Amino acid sequence: MTLQTSEPLPIESLAQLNRQIIVILDFGSQYSELIARRIRETQVYSEVLSYRTTAEQLLKLNPKGIILSGGPSSVYDPVAPHCDRQIWELGIPILGVCYGMQLMVQQQGGEVTRSQRAEYGKASLSIDDPTDLLTNVEDGTTMWMSHGDSCNVLPPGFEILAHTDNTPSAAIAHHEKKLYGVQFHPEVVHSVGGQALIRNFVYHICDCEPTWTTAAFVEQSIREIQAKVGDKRVLLALSGGVDSSTLAFLLHKAIGDQLTCMFIDQGFMRKHEPERLVKLFKEQFHIGVEYVNARDRFLSSIADITDPEEKRRRIGHEFISVFEEESRRLGPFDYLAQGTLYPDVIESADTNVDPKTGERVAVKIKSHHNVGGLPKDLRFKLVEPLRKLFKDEVRKVGRSIGLPEEIVNRHPFPGPGLAIRILGEVTSERLEILRDADLIVRQEINRQGMYSLLWQAFAVLLPIRSVGVMGDKRTYAYPIVLRFVSSEDGMTADWARVPYELLEIISTRIVNEVPGVNRVVYDVTSKPPGTIEWE
Repeated sequence: MTLQTSEPLPIESLAQLNRQIIVILDFGSQYSELIARRIRETQVYSEVLSYRTTAEQLLKLNPKGIILSGGPSSVYDPVAPHCDRQIWELGIPILGVCYGMQLMVQQQGGEVTRSQRAEYGKASLSIDDPTDLLTNVEDGTTMWMSHGDSCNVLPPGFEILAHTDNTPSAAIAHHEKKLYGVQFHPEVVHSVGGQALIRNFVYHICDCEPTWTTAAFVEQSIREIQAKVGDKRVLLALSGGVDSSTLAFLLHKAIGDQLTCMFIDQGFMRKHEPERLVKLFKEQFHIGVEYVNARDRFLSSIADITDPEEKRRRIGHEFISVFEEESRRLGPFDYLAQGTLYPDVIESADTNVDPKTGERVAVKIKSHHNVGGLPKDLRFKLVEPLRKLFKDEVRKVGRSIGLPEEIVNRHPFPGPGLAIRILGEVTSERLEILRDADLIVRQEINRQGMYSLLWQAFAVLLPIRSVGVMGDKRTYAYPIVLRFVSSEDGMTADWARVPYELLEIISTRIVNEVPGVNRVVYDVTSKPPGTIEWE
């Protein structure tokens, strides 16, 4: 995440929702969202707000605790971001993480300077005070360091809780004021005792209770949807992914047949997926879906196009055109439901506010294409019940309201679909080849019980041909690339070390069963430097 330079995110009153809240003030850390996720794992609600948020605004939220995130700046730089100094006088427990700790030290009267020796990566934490913040954190546990500055002089009343070989004040506290700081990042997976520290801050120091539950969220969301929508009609662009499917289930529970789901089949889905999706929603879930077959239109729109960004642009443009036509045919609608998630709320500026009503309106459809925008004359009010949730929380909600596991655990699938898993020109022939190869991949990783262990597993078709020998005859056919990765959130990923036997089975089946393929290779590139998708 880049440093926020705009005004603070709008602060909503959560008192009416009967939720406790821990607020994270973001100073530009790449881990701010991760801090919020870790707090929610303790079943306590959290939100990320700009460092510009004032003490007065914070008081309206009545948070149980505040966390100051890390950041790329040095606190002594003239343009370094600083928080409102009045937050120290609120009497609310505060935890500073890395940059947040240094800012706390500086504003409380201590001294921060450039370290003679920077500290990055794993470090052993030696605990001097095993109580309060570090209760049940094992002495010598590994924590993840990432800093080039150090707190040379602590402010009056602060004491050292822990140190490392290179950092004398790795954790500090002013117990009376309930101000705490850590020079490491407890939120990352590399910090072995990090979650225990976070739990200590949330439960013991902030005195929170685990009230952020799936059941409470569902109940509150249904009430909010019903109050907002009333008797009006709502349109949802259904993709079949976990976000739009969970949203469809939640909306249907709240407003029933006032919801219209539209599924646009662009022809780039996996084998049998469109038919399966429509049948599942109509026959098993009894949620009406308007099926739109636009396969020929989409394929024609990218004929002869080889540039990946141009592919995405054209697919997005065509989606908008079809969506506009079909929404006018099925409408009118007052509301557009979007599967916006919390990371989108933090990072995206693709929203607008109607100056007359104050309602958020769609200026960009958060479709499964992630490109393009709605025409300006299609002015829907937005319904975004999932906008406070992270991806893992959406899965929990989906599961709790009856979404089947095949959708809840569905691997991420790109909006442009197979069109960006075929490098170069997309043709009907290449689509069929890739669909057949992809089906074999999914069948075999399911047979081996590997599906839920992988973040993504898919096939890629390369627009080249290589020589092979099949049945004593020379062949000249396409190669298929297998891309299997493990990840927590898709931001970084590592190639999966799957059994050779699985790769052998998949390779043998693809070469024997998919016409036009005579070679299978395995991608062993992590992200970074590569991306998960090939285009």
